[in-house]
Amino acid sequence: MTLILTIDPAPQQSAYLLYDPVAMAYPLVALALGIVANATLREQLVCDKVLCVADILVVEKVVSYGKPVGREVFETVFWYGRFVEAWGGPYRLMPRQEVKLHLCHSSRATDATIRQALLDQFGGKDRAIGRKQTPGPLYEIHKDLWSALALAVTYAAHVHEETCRQCGWERTKG
Repeated sequence: MTLILTIDPAPQQSAYLLYDPVAMAYPLVALALGIVANATLREQLVCDKVLCVADILVVEKVVSYGKPVGREVFETVFWYGRFVEAWGGPYRLMPRQEVKLHLCHSSRATDATIRQALLDQFGGKDRAIGRKQTPGPLYEIHKDLWSALALAVTYAAHVHEETCRQCGWERTKG
């Protein structure tokens, strides 16, 4: 499995998370994370020694559903293009719909249901978040970092499923 760097882009500042789906020995699920100004994140993608260890960049893709959009959507698209350009390596643009279907099995999922699905996947709220004295693996996840984590978990599951298919293992419905 590979190290996954995810970005939840926004017009002014974006959330990023470096995720290792295998090494759950770390006290926290993310090796690096933050919500920073877009120009700062772009610079980090070019020269940050921590972020550059990732094997792939996964960015939430803006998808048009035929509704009118405003300046913020175009700014977001502009920035995720700049992030991919600065990264210069393998990347995947992942639509929010794919995350919703993977984590919640519904295209009508909301941010709250996605967050709850992630909490459930990591053992429930008390275990996943923990307390200050005993932090859980999701202790530092807040705001848009939930979306970045959802991208990472979804991408990791897709890679795992593809690897299993290549090895001949098939999931049976029970």
